[in-house]
Amino acid sequence: MTAQGLDSLVPLSELSVMGLAEVVPRIPRILSLIRRTAADIRARQPDVVVTIDAPDFCLRVAKKLRGAGIPIVHFVAPTVWAWKPGRAKKIARLADHLLVLYPFEPPYFEREGLSCTFVGHPVVESGANSGNGPGFRQAHGIAPEAPVICVLPGSRGTEVARHMPIFGQAIERLAGHIPGLRVILPTLESVGDMVSAGARGWPLQPIIVDGSEKYGAFAAAHVAIAASGSVALELAAARLPTVTAYKTNPITAWLTRRMVRIRFANLVNLMNDREVVPEFVFEACTPGNLASAAERLLTDPNAARDQVKGMQNAISRLNPDGDPPSRRAGRAVLDVIAGK
Repeated sequence: MTAQGLDSLVPLSELSVMGLAEVVPRIPRILSLIRRTAADIRARQPDVVVTIDAPDFCLRVAKKLRGAGIPIVHFVAPTVWAWKPGRAKKIARLADHLLVLYPFEPPYFEREGLSCTFVGHPVVESGANSGNGPGFRQAHGIAPEAPVICVLPGSRGTEVARHMPIFGQAIERLAGHIPGLRVILPTLESVGDMVSAGARGWPLQPIIVDGSEKYGAFAAAHVAIAASGSVALELAAARLPTVTAYKTNPITAWLTRRMVRIRFANLVNLMNDREVVPEFVFEACTPGNLASAAERLLTDPNAARDQVKGMQNAISRLNPDGDPPSRRAGRAVLDVIAGK
């Protein structure tokens, strides 16, 4: 969005926090940003406000805009099918239209009187499946026959801090069993320094690349170890066998277990209703578990092949008619403006 001319009021990194213990210290700053954002919107009086994901932030902004005569379209539905189903009624009071990513989501919100459009998932037009693996290997000095693992510790600072030591120890175990193993570590500018610092003690020094080379890295790799999140669908689109991991502090883990109503963390598993992608969360997120699962995918072609089939099934459901999600979303926003 920045490349398209967006001038952000605040750095996204200020909002990129997850988990009760991580969010609480930042509450005063976040509340200040909510007030500032709503005031800026009221001053500009746009034809429409499109809020994207981040419901704890965006829906509070939307609440402050009620009565301003500005239609509000929210993109990415709260995961009411996973936890806190009452949020469907809340967003119905705050938004005029909802754009959803998954085909099973509209009924949850339409029954609350909120108009809703299934637009599909942006991953299907992201280019995640079009990386140049041989070109990436040549550019970074990786031999054509070398086994390669891609490591993705997360996009938030708290995630990187928790995952880097665990992932590094998993790599150390793999290095002892997989001769010639190479490691690629795609990262984002917002956490790049943390990632580089965290990888200094790893036994195999990774090739650290920015987002522009991420899909080339996926195409060059044989397997990935990735923090649970939206990257799961990018890896699925790239058909890269993956091990999912997620570590939180014990308080967040305890609360999550009591609030979440779904069996899986990985979206591919959710859409297949079975564990296609091995996932290790909370206490199960250990170096030994990650290394063992990754080694199986590196050495057992059948296991890797079966996972890729499940990935393809999930991706096909996110764009059933072939119309790009961005086009469907754009049309829906324009319809809301026209209806104003």
